[in-house]
Amino acid sequence: MNALIIEDEELAARNLVNILTEIGNINTIAILESIADTVEWFEVNDLPDLVFMDIHLADGSAFEIFKMIRIDCPIIFTTAYDEYALQAFKVNSIDYLLKPITLTDVKKALDKREIVSVNHSESIDFSKLLAMIKPTAEYKTHFLVSQKGDKLVPLKTSEIAYILIETSIVKAIDYKGKTFVMENTLDELSAMLNPKEFFRANRQFIIARNAIKDIDLWFNGRLSVNLIVSTPEKILISKVRIPVFKDWFT
Repeated sequence: MNALIIEDEELAARNLVNILTEIGNINTIAILESIADTVEWFEVNDLPDLVFMDIHLADGSAFEIFKMIRIDCPIIFTTAYDEYALQAFKVNSIDYLLKPITLTDVKKALDKREIVSVNHSESIDFSKLLAMIKPTAEYKTHFLVSQKGDKLVPLKTSEIAYILIETSIVKAIDYKGKTFVMENTLDELSAMLNPKEFFRANRQFIIARNAIKDIDLWFNGRLSVNLIVSTPEKILISKVRIPVFKDWFT
């Protein structure tokens, strides 16, 4: 059996590979980290026998993948959301594994004959499903961030122009250009922030709608987003993510 893993957390992906190796007769053919990578992979490769798909990827919700391509093979979703929220998955007859994933979890999932295929997923509204898992009321409006090591200061999300990861450090930059070191990962922050106001541009950047100055057409069909505050490097939107970005912005 050939299995494809779609997972942006290195340790989680490695753990799943080790489990599949221990089970035996399962060959991990690729590990993909983003929506863009996944869409590109399926466009040029034969379907795997099985897909393990993390819900929250580096560049957005995995459910966006199904808006771009059709995947006609069984899928097991993996997620860190709590079991109460995952009642939504049970209602929609979707199989899932709750992180941290164990050998027993995977064996039970493989034993089931009702693993969801995307033939069935055509009847599932993934946007509504995601809304059931992540209510808008839970989005952050403020953070407490460290300053000078011995003080905590409030940072309003409305003051954040963009967030980036640089040399393994996650930083929020406000509209005055001031930098705040964040304790959360970029993935965690992407889930905490209101998606109507913030967009995960790529693996390095989360950008605020109000911070966008203009957009340039870039090489290889990409977009370069310019903000009203300076950034250490260009913020590029991949070709496959452009429809999602335009839909978010408008």
